[in-house]
Amino acid sequence: MKSTVLLPLLLLAALVAVARTQKFSCPAKNGQFADSNSCFIFWQCDNGIAHRLRCPTGSLYDGFKHKCISRDLNVTCGPQVATEAPIVEPDPFEAPPCDPVSCQLPLCHCDEDGTAIPGGFRPEEIPQMIMITLDGAVNHLNYDVYNDLLLDNRTSPNGCPIRATFFVTHDYTNYQMVEEYYSKGNEISVGSITRRVGLQDMDHDTWVGEMVSMREILRNFASVRKEDIKGMRAPHLKPGRNQQYEVLADYGWSWDSSISVPPGTAPVWPYSLDYKIPHECRSETCPTRSFPGIWELPLNSHFKDNTFTGGFCPYLDQCVLIYLSKEEVTDWLIADFERHYLHNKAPYILSLTTNWFQSPELVHGLNGFLEYTQTLDDVYFVTMSEALEWLVDPVTLNQLNNYGPWDCRKKNYHIPTCTKEEAGSCGLTLTDATQGELGPIASSRYMVTCKGCPNVYPWTWDAAGLGIGQDSYQPDYPNDRSDASSQPVVEDVAALRGAPL
Repeated sequence: MKSTVLLPLLLLAALVAVARTQKFSCPAKNGQFADSNSCFIFWQCDNGIAHRLRCPTGSLYDGFKHKCISRDLNVTCGPQVATEAPIVEPDPFEAPPCDPVSCQLPLCHCDEDGTAIPGGFRPEEIPQMIMITLDGAVNHLNYDVYNDLLLDNRTSPNGCPIRATFFVTHDYTNYQMVEEYYSKGNEISVGSITRRVGLQDMDHDTWVGEMVSMREILRNFASVRKEDIKGMRAPHLKPGRNQQYEVLADYGWSWDSSISVPPGTAPVWPYSLDYKIPHECRSETCPTRSFPGIWELPLNSHFKDNTFTGGFCPYLDQCVLIYLSKEEVTDWLIADFERHYLHNKAPYILSLTTNWFQSPELVHGLNGFLEYTQTLDDVYFVTMSEALEWLVDPVTLNQLNNYGPWDCRKKNYHIPTCTKEEAGSCGLTLTDATQGELGPIASSRYMVTCKGCPNVYPWTWDAAGLGIGQDSYQPDYPNDRSDASSQPVVEDVAALRGAPL
């Protein structure tokens, strides 16, 4: 009886072994390839040796895409005839590698790997800058926690209170609160109108609609001076390739902070975009051309140590810290910070969204870290633009007590136009111009502002909320170029949109 049961099992094992060792000729030395007999099977070739693998349940191997995809999609089974790759002409405007001889402060900074201190200073001669950045809408859901973070009794060694850079998005933002933060010396920057996914793949015109319109909304409804809005950040840290940076250059921004840096032994300093970026582009959507005069303040990945306890992340709330106690969160942040502080003192960006403040342990852990920094006499909390002012003309620690760009006593802050109790709450409608490629959008919105209610909810290409479409809207004109005398004056906004300048 035992032998009769064993025989079929042996035959089955033999058949499986034959199937696993059936001959497959690797089309290339390395890579994945479809099986000619089954859509469930594919082959992994390593140095010309084929290994037979099977797609997970519910998926099939696509011979064109060379990967397992859901069987509910349009799957192309079996090996496919390879087509010749198109000939790609090199971009004549591609940014060259860093040239440290030609690239000199205050107009330019670059080095081979991005870790060199601007001005050639030693770490002990310079301040450790910390920038707090807060992304997304500003409203009653985060107003109190932001106030608790930006306490006046938390100061830098020059006596100025900690202030943040806000990357404001439009939907659900309370503009009276934005104006209040602005009047206290916080920096207001642009984070796009919609914070939509996929903006990195959109054209120049779409970036103008998102970013320039958002800057005008901040001016119209939060009284933020246009000249004070100097930077932007792409939604979800997905830079918009060259299109986004063309908008930065054309419309008068000074800097961007959208590019994340992978983990490394030393953090990267901000750099100008005259030359190629000095590190890997994790998003794969970084600019490839040269943009003189535009600076990048990159987000170095946060991580505790080389074991990546909690993972690594450009946004702090993307790291897995929710299982840590508040003391452990503080220790994690200190260890992450010391990779900057004890090495090249590259600026440390505390990149936060509202999500961070949903966990008491994370909030208390961050407060513990901030209290730790108050014991260090060379740590200064600055906004992004204040950091850039130091970068283009760096000074030593002993010059900072009377350093004008960081002296809050010498700044002309905005006086708010109304209080929270006096602000008007506007019940508004989104026009049908906002449908289209964004898909269906709820037609009603509420917006709080000290500036009076517009006709409709402001949106891309309608920053004043007049209820007009893109064809009728006139955005801020592009920034003047050094060769402006040779450029035609564009009076027609339709000619301006999408046209090279």
